[in-house]
Amino acid sequence: MLKSYLTVFFVSMVPLIELRGAIPIATALSLMPPERPAQIVLTYAICILGNMIPVPIIYLFARKFLEWGQDKKIIGKICTFFLVKGKKGGEKLQKKAGRGLFFALFLFVGIPLPGTGAWTGTLAASLLDMNFKETVIACVLGVLLAGIIMLTLSMGVFGAVQSIQ
Repeated sequence: MLKSYLTVFFVSMVPLIELRGAIPIATALSLMPPERPAQIVLTYAICILGNMIPVPIIYLFARKFLEWGQDKKIIGKICTFFLVKGKKGGEKLQKKAGRGLFFALFLFVGIPLPGTGAWTGTLAASLLDMNFKETVIACVLGVLLAGIIMLTLSMGVFGAVQSIQ
């Protein structure tokens, strides 16, 4: 059981997969049986925690690393790519959101689509010089929303599969 919890915890930390992949994995590993709500809450909390641990690190260090690495021989092109892409995406988001940047970040992180999530949202927020506290709060709320959506979808899909068997 501990091995399964550690698996979903670490999967929640992986970029692009994050909690969006960890919750279906947890459901498949039978960590979220519908008849045990306390276990569902525990697993959900583990996924949230795993997804949120990288957020402050990304906010505080990713931009600095990318700026430092943009003129390095081996990593320069990829660092420049991420800086330019992040800046353009952030500016586009800021134009559309205006004063609602916090809400836009919350929705960006919270709606579980490919390429969205806490990693990408935090990097965009740091490139936009968004306030650290607002970034973390928007990401927490977004991850909670994404978790609820994924939990609902996972329980529905796996519940339907189990009822067929």
